[in-house]
Amino acid sequence: MPEHESTPDDTRADLEEEQADAREPDEDGAASGMSRRSFIKGVGGTAVATAAMSGATETDAAEASDGPDGVRVANITLSINGEAHAVSRVEPRTTLLDVLRNRLEYTGAKPVCERASCGACSVLLDGKPVYACSILAMDAEGHEIVTVEGLLDGDSLHPVQEAFVEEDALMCGFCTPGFVVSVAALVAENDDPTLDEVKKALSGNLCRCGTYTRVFAAAQTAARRVREGT
Repeated sequence: MPEHESTPDDTRADLEEEQADAREPDEDGAASGMSRRSFIKGVGGTAVATAAMSGATETDAAEASDGPDGVRVANITLSINGEAHAVSRVEPRTTLLDVLRNRLEYTGAKPVCERASCGACSVLLDGKPVYACSILAMDAEGHEIVTVEGLLDGDSLHPVQEAFVEEDALMCGFCTPGFVVSVAALVAENDDPTLDEVKKALSGNLCRCGTYTRVFAAAQTAARRVREGT
């Protein structure tokens, strides 16, 4: 007979041992009503349940923090192009650029240097051009954000966008959204800028293709369009 199969004698012996254990008196001289085997089974079950609950608690805590110890995520609401966008589980380190592109699919702002030096990620924050790569998403809450997509008036291009097309003010086009946003901020405050004023306003935007001459021309053409209402 295989070793793993129990015989009737084994079963009878087990039952007799359990009954004998149950008849053992406790400290007060009364039968305890619990065998050693039952006690061990109970302790084992409790240990398993405790471990399972502990694991579930640790999992819940990890999901709540969603990051290293000490990092806590938050739910924020951003006003972008006149619309409110609820963004959940945002870490304190998350930049506005990251939320715009990867969470909300506003891909006009470009990640190039990601160190606030090229201007390709420029957006308007309360009407002022800023680098989205250097603004924390949490800090942008409560402010009005306008991306290059938000310059459109329905299906109509913004005067600045039309001017860039007219002056052919781009080559690869990767830096163009940042230039458009910066020029839009300029002509909103000054609809008749000098060339020096244009250059100063765009000093934070870099073009690796070197199309500055056409960009400056587009800025002055855009200012004229705004000035004349065309």
